[in-house]
Amino acid sequence: MNNNYSGTSGTKVGYNRFLLLVAGLGGLLYGVDVGIISGALPYLEATFKDATTGQTLNSGQLSLIVAAVLLGSVISTLFAGVMADFFGRKKMMIVSGLLFVLSIPIISLAHSFDLLMAGRLLQGISGGFIGVVIPLYLAECLGASNRGKGTGIFQWMLTLGIVAAALIGLYFSAKVDEISKLGDAVKIFAAKDVAWRSIFWVSLPPGILFVIGGFLVTESPRWLFRRGKINEARTALLRSRSSEQAEMELKEMAEVATAKSTGEKIKESLLRRKYVIPFLLACAILTCNQATGINSVIGYCSTILIQAGLGDKNAHFCNFLFTLVNFLATIIAVVLVDRKGRKFLLSLGTAGIIVSMLCTGLLFRQTETLRVDVKDAVQTQVVATNQTLSLAFNSETTSNLLAGKTFGGQPATLVIVYSYGDYHGATTAIRSDDVTAKSIEITREGCLPANKVISFFKNPFANLDTAKTAPLKIDHALITPVPSENNGWLTAVVLFVFVSFFAVGPGVCVWLALTELMPTRIRSNGMSFALLINQTVSTTIAAVFLPTVGAHGYSTMFFFFASSTVVYFIIAFFFLPETKGKTLEEIEEYFEGGKK
Repeated sequence: MNNNYSGTSGTKVGYNRFLLLVAGLGGLLYGVDVGIISGALPYLEATFKDATTGQTLNSGQLSLIVAAVLLGSVISTLFAGVMADFFGRKKMMIVSGLLFVLSIPIISLAHSFDLLMAGRLLQGISGGFIGVVIPLYLAECLGASNRGKGTGIFQWMLTLGIVAAALIGLYFSAKVDEISKLGDAVKIFAAKDVAWRSIFWVSLPPGILFVIGGFLVTESPRWLFRRGKINEARTALLRSRSSEQAEMELKEMAEVATAKSTGEKIKESLLRRKYVIPFLLACAILTCNQATGINSVIGYCSTILIQAGLGDKNAHFCNFLFTLVNFLATIIAVVLVDRKGRKFLLSLGTAGIIVSMLCTGLLFRQTETLRVDVKDAVQTQVVATNQTLSLAFNSETTSNLLAGKTFGGQPATLVIVYSYGDYHGATTAIRSDDVTAKSIEITREGCLPANKVISFFKNPFANLDTAKTAPLKIDHALITPVPSENNGWLTAVVLFVFVSFFAVGPGVCVWLALTELMPTRIRSNGMSFALLINQTVSTTIAAVFLPTVGAHGYSTMFFFFASSTVVYFIIAFFFLPETKGKTLEEIEEYFEGGKK
């Protein structure tokens, strides 16, 4: 069958472009979901105070706010395939857009941690639906000659969403920087509070456009056919194809349906080689994709660069450049993926990620080896009556805690790792030269879970009752010299290299792995399960990122990302078959008999 639409009318070509635009807007929202928190996080951390408890956000809560989007994705991804089969692709696209639109005012108007979490979870649920439904919709609505383009545009718009989020953060960073020059702490605080709320408000319009677009596109013709709505399926096909092409595709759908009705395919065991091996391979690729650390680096990019030695404004500027490099490298990947092949790009990309993550870890290791643990000095400042700690960290405090020692005039950061009984926590890193930084506040309420149910998920072996009366123990109080600004710029360049290799390899190829490796019979539910694993790994990494770097340093996390990517490289180079230029049936045949 000829899937080239060059012979179709201008109206049909226009509709195909509109369909790609709507699907692209879905990718844009997915990218905004992932990237918007990076620009907002430093200001959220600096200004947010829970109106119900009066507490500021600790590192665990900040990690949860970042990870909430990923957690929401885990929840929705689990059911996305089933819901898309039951309700239809179009309806689930509209639902995902509405959830995104609803999340924005909840977050932007929030004055409690619970509302922040609720809004971020809604964003994640929206993203999970989008990640499953849009690729499914594109695969079923586009002809074979346009499917690669559709997947590429989805990923391209996803990276554009991350760029847009960074650009928004950069704009408000410049406004905060202007007010910071006035030296008025009250105005600086107010500007930061307005900044993080406005960053979320500005991301609302593309969500509204996606919802409108969702109402204007047709339902998937293949979903309609499977529901017995033959005439509606024909009408949907005629929006983008000539009548001859539409009838040919309907005939193919009927032939497939007839084959299934004989029981030839239904009776096949799902434990056959052609189902098990590609399913496991796709799951392994999606697991390793997140273990590269990509979502954590995107979410914490500004924070990472600030700790690497850059100032607030330059860190946000480099965060924007980071996302721009990702966007531009994705364009290169879309051009190369059908020329060089998936296996080549994945092998090249993962090799580059390993080298760049090792270099980033070594850059942080240089200063982290100079850390000084002043836990005994900090322990003496714990209030004995209620076992809390309040500590303002500045150059004078640094000198006192280090007993007069200095780092050659360099500013320093302080991270405190503490515990109440079996529950451990870590503060975010505070710089001694940040005049607007809040005091470190450690309380039992900020560390312990609210009830035994939450306690079980946080630490199933912990004793909550004992922790409620346990003393505050300072496990570590780590003072680290802030690297030079040159070190910060060098770290930024290495991260640019990292995201370039990710975009060229895993960035585009992961979506193709989902749609090409999975056989038709298990594609919908298989995609949901594989993406569930993907989001679970991503959520876990995001949740432990700040506590881990607080206790063990950034170098530890980057070395972990590098070692995880070694596994990814081995899978891509030795086990992944090349699927370039092959039909889905040929790929399925390869896994059935191990044929080349």
